[in-house]
Amino acid sequence: MPTDAVEFIYLQLAPADIAEVKFLFESYEEVGIIRTLDRHAAVIVLLVVVDFLPVARAILDDLQAHMPLIEIPPPPAPSDDWLMQEIDPPQTTADYHYRRT
Repeated sequence: MPTDAVEFIYLQLAPADIAEVKFLFESYEEVGIIRTLDRHAAVIVLLVVVDFLPVARAILDDLQAHMPLIEIPPPPAPSDDWLMQEIDPPQTTADYHYRRT
């Protein structure tokens, strides 16, 4: 049964790589949406419907072979991104469970 639950994957990468990652996920329709949280620190969030989480993780694994890309905990400060403020209320670092090292 499909679900509409969304997983948030916070990532940090080189600023020059943000557009490439965004366009790549846009080309895989329905897998995920990239939002830029801090363009200067190159922090982005990937919003993934949990049904597509294995596909999104496989894409991220492949990307890590080609560019520096690390999963990070949710940023402590609120984002300037109005959408993220609406759908992802502020969390503490204690709420985050590391899935990658």
